[in-house]
Formats: sequence, C-alpha cells, structure tokens
Amino acid sequence: MERVLLVRMGEIFLKGDNRPQFINALARRVRYAIWPLHGRLELAQGRMYVKGVQDMDLCVDKVTKVFGVHSVSPALEVEKDLAAIERAAIEMTKDLSGSFKVSARRADKRFPMDSMQINAHLGGVVLDNNPNLHVDVHKPDHVLSVEIRELAYLHVTKIAAVGGMPVGTSGKALLLLSGGIDSPVAGFMLAKRGVELSAIHYHSFPFTSEQAKRKVVELAHILSQYTGPIHLYVVPFTKIQQELYDKCPDNQLTILMRRFMMRIANRVALEKGCGALITGESLGQVASQTMEGLQCSSDVCTLPVFRPLIGFDKTEIMDRAQQIGTYDTSILPYEDCCTIFTPKHPTTKPKVERLRESEALLDVEGLTEEAVQGIEEILVRYGDAVENSVC
Repeated sequence: MERVLLVRMGEIFLKGDNRPQFINALARRVRYAIWPLHGRLELAQGRMYVKGVQDMDLCVDKVTKVFGVHSVSPALEVEKDLAAIERAAIEMTKDLSGSFKVSARRADKRFPMDSMQINAHLGGVVLDNNPNLHVDVHKPDHVLSVEIRELAYLHVTKIAAVGGMPVGTSGKALLLLSGGIDSPVAGFMLAKRGVELSAIHYHSFPFTSEQAKRKVVELAHILSQYTGPIHLYVVPFTKIQQELYDKCPDNQLTILMRRFMMRIANRVALEKGCGALITGESLGQVASQTMEGLQCSSDVCTLPVFRPLIGFDKTEIMDRAQQIGTYDTSILPYEDCCTIFTPKHPTTKPKVERLRESEALLDVEGLTEEAVQGIEEILVRYGDAVENSVC
C-alpha cells in the first residue's frame, strides 16, 4: 500500500494525434514542480501518479498550480487483490462520518468483479468497519472512488487545479509587468493558455525606488510558481521620461511614454525569441487605454499584442489577482514609472500623426538603444529568495 497523488489532465485529451507532445510537456512541468519534494512521476493509461513524497499537502499545493492539470486526488495504490483493496477502503474511510457511496471504475476487464459488484462489496466492507457512515447513493457526503487499472487506486477527495494548457505549448511571449494589479493577472491568463512568459519592467530611478523594483520582482516570483522560471528585463527609463517631459506636449506624455515602452518591448521580445507582447490593458480604464490610445501604442509594434483583460472591469481583475496571490503585493504603496510624470489632462483621443510629430523632436532611436543597452536581466524562480534575485 503506497500513498500517491493521482493527477488528471484537462483539455489535453482534445488534441488528437498531437496529444503525446502535450502530455510530455505537462509531465516536464509536473516533474519541475515536485523536484524540491524528491518525488517521482509515473505515467500510465492516461493518468499521472506522483510517488515518493512525504508531505502530501505540499505536493497537492504545487501540482494544482501546474497549468494543464485538471484535478488531483491523494490516493492509495494497492495490488489488484480483493483483500488489499478492502484494507485500503477501510483505511481511506476510517475517519469519515455521514453518508457515502462507492464509485468503481474497472478499466482492467480481467478483474473478476465488475463495477457494480465492486461498489456493493466495498460498501459492505466500509459499513462493517465504520459505524459513523451510512449509504446514500444520490447525494452522499463522501465518494470512495476505486479505479482498477494496472494497479488499484482508491481516493475520497478530488481537488480542482488551475487547468489550461502546459506552459510552453503555445509559444513564448513578453509580459509588460508593472507594479500594479492588472499586468500580473494578464500574464497568468496567457500562461494558462500554454504561453511561456518572460517579463519587462521600466524603472525610473531615482524617481522610483529600489523598493518599487523589488515589488515587481516579487510579483514575478509569485507568478513563477505557476509558470516556472521567468526572465525579467529591467529597463532604465528615467532619461526617456525626462526627454519627453522637456520637449513634448504635456497632454501627450502618457501615450508617448507608452509608445516608448511598446517600442522597447517589441525589440527585446524579438531578440529573446518571443512571438508576442502581453499587456494588462483594459478598454477605457485609464486615458491611454481608449480605443485610440491602444491603436497609437500598438502602432510602434511589429509583433502581435495580447490584451487578455481588455473586456474586464477593475473588480473582476482585482478578484482574479486575489485568487492567484498577487493582489497584496500589487497594492503595496510604491510608485511605478507610469505615475510619476502623469499629466493633469492627458489626451484620450490621440492621433498617430501628431504623436509622430512630437517624436520627431527626440532622438527616438538613440534613446531606445541606450535603454536597451542598460537592461538588467534577473532570473526569477519560485523558491529562490527575492533578495537573491535582485542583485
């Protein structure tokens, strides 16, 4: 009798002939998640099993955060011997009370009992050994699930996981990661669709502090428990903002700054092998996120720009941030570079032609090149101390 974690896959089963490559990608991600626990992963008959871990609760926490996993169940693995299955059933239900039923699935048709016979027999065994339980086959408090495969597996809990697709199966993209609430949620949502994340952040020292930078590293750290390691590129942005402030119309500052961010992100993404950019923009949320503003910021990009939050309101985004664990860090009171040069009356309907006229007053290529050359690259991995990442 061995305690294992039964891991169920989600929409991978819809992938037809390509299914093996998605299963292999998911297996790599699960192995990465359980590596600190010294567990091992086995695959058999459309299931994954994590074995050899001492801390099952921690294992559940890690595996349920792997994109591509639909649900998990702590289970007992025993030989396909009726006496062994009976002992496992007694063990799994000894601390339960209330109503229950047995739900058996006989994948191995050579087993001498069919599913209905297993249900009836094990139900009787459980009742004989636990007076605190009674049978209710319609709305039970507990379901003892029994799977007869290459071995027998018994479990009574089913824990939902994040679902989605294994990270890396949908390409790689660069997330514009601010210190706010929205962009970490946007990154999470694209990673859930199988996108491998890198991230870029704009730091305006001394107007933004080292604490603001550390906050962004912490956000990447939280995301990395779902996505795996994240390469974070920190761009020195002070000179660009000062040039914009000195030479360009005040009402254009926000959208011109945004165009520089997108221009630099597009270049870095191409250099790092990313196929798209990701932003946390939501239509109408701020002045630069009007339809005209989004068009003007995308104008400088050659790569597609994914905006998964475009139709979300702020409450929906905040709820999702709390669910994934980024909210408390996002609301820490450290300003990012988007807030320190905000004009009083930003334009909400900018024109690309007028923005280009303003940019003609600047050395756009020179400023972009200088910012790219000054990038600091930080590798963020969940489990590493944030202090060790920022160095």
